[in-house]
Amino acid sequence: MFFSCRSKQLARFIPRRIQFLKERRHLCRDALSAVIVWGTIWDNFCCMRTSSGENLITANPLLEPLLISHLPLAIAAFCIGLSKGGLPGVGMIAVPLMALTMSPIKAAALVLPIFILSDIVAVYLYRHNFDRANLRILIPACLLGVGLGWLTASTVSDDWVALMIGLLGVGFCLNVWLRPYKDQSGKPPRRVSGLFWGTLSGFTSFVAHAGAPPYQIYTLPQKMPRLVFAGTTTILFASVNLAKIVPYAMIEPFTTDMIKTSLIFLPVALAGTLFGKLGVQKLSDRWFYRLVQIALFLICIELIVKSTPALISA
Repeated sequence: MFFSCRSKQLARFIPRRIQFLKERRHLCRDALSAVIVWGTIWDNFCCMRTSSGENLITANPLLEPLLISHLPLAIAAFCIGLSKGGLPGVGMIAVPLMALTMSPIKAAALVLPIFILSDIVAVYLYRHNFDRANLRILIPACLLGVGLGWLTASTVSDDWVALMIGLLGVGFCLNVWLRPYKDQSGKPPRRVSGLFWGTLSGFTSFVAHAGAPPYQIYTLPQKMPRLVFAGTTTILFASVNLAKIVPYAMIEPFTTDMIKTSLIFLPVALAGTLFGKLGVQKLSDRWFYRLVQIALFLICIELIVKSTPALISA
């Protein structure tokens, strides 16, 4: 009797596990492909040498903070990966974390290559999950915003921009929480509002590293499926990061050693990207959007707190 019961349980269990693996075969295949690619890059990186013939890891002074205290840097890279995997908001803490062990300018210089290279993996993971209608509106608008940010970089105050975005984001969250929409169905993409919020997102991403709040103010009322929302976000900001390469390089030129140094964080960022997508797949739509709204609210509060004292003292 005992063996008969166990056989019946196994007969039910094995097909369920096979179905579970089939449903996740695409994620497993993507993860394996990404690990192989970045494993090859990592192997080549460990053998890199400077122009004088010294090993890059021991010769590059940018790695000194990593050798002294690598934990904040590893956490920052992992957070970048989580954000690229689709979990909202966590990527915003990368530069502050890295600034604990190095200057903010050096931290920002190291972060952009990590963002861009993580974008490659994230875009591949979400290549089947995105909203074309939103991207057709938002990508040109964000690129326009990046151009405006570049043109006005020397005249616009980062603190004023951060305060404005913080107030807009907090107001949006409070409106959602205190006065919920009566119509629970998602709103369709609207070209005029998309061009406005997209341009603002590209502009604030360039001048204040805060492109997410305007984007979320526009997209959250649409109530897209969580994977589509995450994929649309990933592809959009991958485009924005690519558009920022030339302006940033002209303002603060990248060096070859700086880009090579960024590669040391990529395995950690890659792991975060894969965990981020797995988390998005497991979260329900309700909890996913609740997480997005909470992250948006906290980020905007941080922007207000950070910018207000500087504006008062000025």
